[in-house]
Amino acid sequence: MTEIDAKIDALVPAWLTLPDIAEMLDIEVTRVRQLVKEGQLIAVRRGENRALHVPAAFIDEDKVVKGLTGTLTLLRDDGFTAEEMLEWLFTPDPTLPGTPAQALSENRGTEVKRRAQALAV
Repeated sequence: MTEIDAKIDALVPAWLTLPDIAEMLDIEVTRVRQLVKEGQLIAVRRGENRALHVPAAFIDEDKVVKGLTGTLTLLRDDGFTAEEMLEWLFTPDPTLPGTPAQALSENRGTEVKRRAQALAV
């Protein structure tokens, strides 16, 4: 868990706190912390009280967005830090189109993972 810089904070359109996610997923906050620890979600410290926040785009109503965990694993294996993963996921790509995070939420995860794998080359 890292402190986010203003550039990356500005890329992410909306954030959720861990208690918000726990409520949406109908699980305990400790389980959300476990998802972060396991690498299934990225949480960063932001705001005045430096509370942990997760991009809202990572949650699809009552579940983690399909394909996110695998994409995060690929990026982590490529040596990306949490901030670099967020920057990549939320930077618009005209060839996609949109951002990789948008593509994941639109069930276009195969293309996002293919691009994440290509970064390792």
